[in-house]
Amino acid sequence: MSEKVESTGMELLKEIANVSGKGGLFRILKPSRAGVIVESLDEKREKTLIGPTARVSVLKDVSIFTEGEQESVPLEEVFTNIREAHGEQVELPVKTSSDKELIEFLAKILPDFDRSKVYVSDIKKIITWYNLLSKYLPELFVVSEKEPEAAAEEVKEEAEAAEKKPAKKEKSKA
Repeated sequence: MSEKVESTGMELLKEIANVSGKGGLFRILKPSRAGVIVESLDEKREKTLIGPTARVSVLKDVSIFTEGEQESVPLEEVFTNIREAHGEQVELPVKTSSDKELIEFLAKILPDFDRSKVYVSDIKKIITWYNLLSKYLPELFVVSEKEPEAAAEEVKEEAEAAEKKPAKKEKSKA
């Protein structure tokens, strides 16, 4: 008897970032001495160097505050809920929708979101990011079934790869 493990492409969220002060989303390509090289997640695919002082938020690390047992819910889960409720695109126009419409949208997706900590501007970002990801990174939402052994092997390989990365040497303060 073989049990299948479902996984989505949401692991790709660790490669996608929001950069404070810049519109849109970016795929993280590689670090450099002067910061990190990113590529815009749009039809232009512009490559840019983001300096070390820029505020970069990796979407895998973003979560939404809730009032429930969990203090927050990962963005990945919110995106999955949006996909189930709205399909490939959220048709709610971010720029012209009222605050009430935006709050009602998130309340349907995440009923126990913390209304005192999650702002309308955050809801607009969630919708904008979702639509961008759905359009330019549709593989993010593809569900694949893996045999448990294959899933376990993948986790093992990732752990081994992480161990092989050289640790940063600390400079002595002598």
